[in-house]
Amino acid sequence: MAPIPLQRDTVQRPGTTRAGYAHGSHLAGRTSLPGTPLTPSAARRFVRATLAEWTGIGVPAAVGFSDRLADDAVTVTNELVTNAVVHAGTTVDLVLRLEEEGGDEPTAALVLEVTDHHPARPVSGDDPGGPEPAGALAGELPDPAEYGRGLQLVATLADSWGITYRTGLKTVWARLPVDDWSAPPAPPDGEVLRRGLRAAEILAPAARRTERDDAVWDSRGAPAFLAEASDLLAGQLDEDLVAAIAGQLLVPRLADWCAIWLETEGGGPAAEPRLARVWHSDETGTEPLRTALEREPLRLPAGVGSGPVPVPVPWPARPAEEDRDHAAEEDRENPAEEGVPLPPPHPGGRDGAALAFRITAGGRALGTVLVGREGVTRVPEAVASLIEDFVRRLGLAVGAARAYTRQATISRILQRGLLPSKVAEIPGVTSALVYEPSDDGVVGGDFYDIFPCPGDCWCFVLGDVQGSGPEAAVVTGLARPWLRLLSREGFGVGEVLDRLNRLLLDDAMEAAEAAALMVAAAGGQQLHDGTQSRFLSLLYGEVVPLPGGGVRCTVASAGHPLPLLLRPDGSVRPAAEPQVLLGVVEDVAYESQVFDLAPGDTLLCVTDGVTERRSGALMFDDGDGLARVLAGCAGLPAEATAERIRRAVHEFAEQPPDDDVALLVLHAD
Repeated sequence: MAPIPLQRDTVQRPGTTRAGYAHGSHLAGRTSLPGTPLTPSAARRFVRATLAEWTGIGVPAAVGFSDRLADDAVTVTNELVTNAVVHAGTTVDLVLRLEEEGGDEPTAALVLEVTDHHPARPVSGDDPGGPEPAGALAGELPDPAEYGRGLQLVATLADSWGITYRTGLKTVWARLPVDDWSAPPAPPDGEVLRRGLRAAEILAPAARRTERDDAVWDSRGAPAFLAEASDLLAGQLDEDLVAAIAGQLLVPRLADWCAIWLETEGGGPAAEPRLARVWHSDETGTEPLRTALEREPLRLPAGVGSGPVPVPVPWPARPAEEDRDHAAEEDRENPAEEGVPLPPPHPGGRDGAALAFRITAGGRALGTVLVGREGVTRVPEAVASLIEDFVRRLGLAVGAARAYTRQATISRILQRGLLPSKVAEIPGVTSALVYEPSDDGVVGGDFYDIFPCPGDCWCFVLGDVQGSGPEAAVVTGLARPWLRLLSREGFGVGEVLDRLNRLLLDDAMEAAEAAALMVAAAGGQQLHDGTQSRFLSLLYGEVVPLPGGGVRCTVASAGHPLPLLLRPDGSVRPAAEPQVLLGVVEDVAYESQVFDLAPGDTLLCVTDGVTERRSGALMFDDGDGLARVLAGCAGLPAEATAERIRRAVHEFAEQPPDDDVALLVLHAD
């Protein structure tokens, strides 16, 4: 799924100046987000970015923004937006307002408003037809069994909150006071920049901070930290990157150092876990710590659950300390003077506390996290509990990354086996092929082939199985050899498609799909009924060289994007007629079209990954877009034509293609 774009509209109300904001002024940031699972994450990023922006431009009340206020705002936003997505499922409008009130004792507050477009389900205890409640709601809080504990958390963090109903809309708002603010004068220009940099450090989800305060890990700080950690870990497709992010989140927020071991995938119980990541708050201590930890991998007993396990601290002495201890030992062995007190022996790396946590996902042990603190005898219970919750999220991220890696590996192996290792060369024709499978870790449905047949004839194929994964791989793996067999038996183009259509509807296909479903089940993939995977769009053609130069082409298109014929003068026309997909209707008589490819002519064949490439609501082939690009390739050889089409497809949208891209160019010499 593509990232949600954030659109922020910062509004400055009357009564303000460029140097600062007068008493009684309001500042607002607004965004509208789709009702998807990614919306809460996007809303949290929007709130942090808005707070940092206000601090950076010198808003006086922003000096009262503290870590706690920022975390509270993010937590409240997360709960309100999550409720809107889960219970309404519509577009969510988010407004963040900074309200400053003048007077002898000026005040400021952050007001969050989350609006959805499905007000038919009011929060219990509130009257939809009544006026907006002042302060907290008059009724009791919603039943946690129905709505969860999100609104209880909002009520705890907010100074006041309530619900407003309008026609077609429901808005839940919360007010958070800005503490420690006395409306100072507008800062000088240099101070604005300094505060902006400070905001980027304090308010943005930074990976590391210079100070640690265990007091923040209460009912307010912990949910915000876990929410941000989940955002950063989710969607990472490499387990080593997951481990690296986890280390930066733990150190120095929760520990002075940490180490992460990951079990070897498929290595069995005898395989040793590998040390995937070591992170130390003091960069000079990372390598000595790694050296100490690499001597023996950390293994927890089999009966240990997900809770913390105290372990001896494997703390290496720093180089300067090692030199001092070595000199002290020599002094003990060869004292120079009697009565001179010797320094005490070094504690040997036992100064501090360390806890180990097992990484699990789906009941399987995936590794171990070891965290340590210097100069203490124990890790606070609240911190240990927070790390335990964090390690659970780490386990889910590692498990997801491993599942993706397994699927991608299987897909690459299948893809190599389903495609020809080499395509034939057609006399008098130069061919160019572009095949780019989508980078989603799933075997695609596009395939191609060029092969010789008896009678001085060559055949070319470009197909696309509807669907992906093991079911689509079965169709691809059977269709390509069937096509070769039927072609070499002397059947014409239309007859080949007729027989392939019947084969796709045959009972043997059901048996093959059942086998594919069993493979998918063994790999833990989602199962489908396989019906759609029988549908196959196919462009199939025969090429016969002509005595005077050029070739005669016979082609048929079954539910496939039509091939385009480019003449040297730049004119472009379709070279086939549209017909029904293969595997849909039993009694179909496929017809073929015949034309000559004269010297200088070019035939372009593509899959729908080209024609249906999207940029917003537009597709690449809207308004004959593909034909226009091809017309500009007049006079180019096959390779240059293929490259120009490929580049145009990629440049059509900012995001990379989300479908396989396959195109075949045949140019008559």
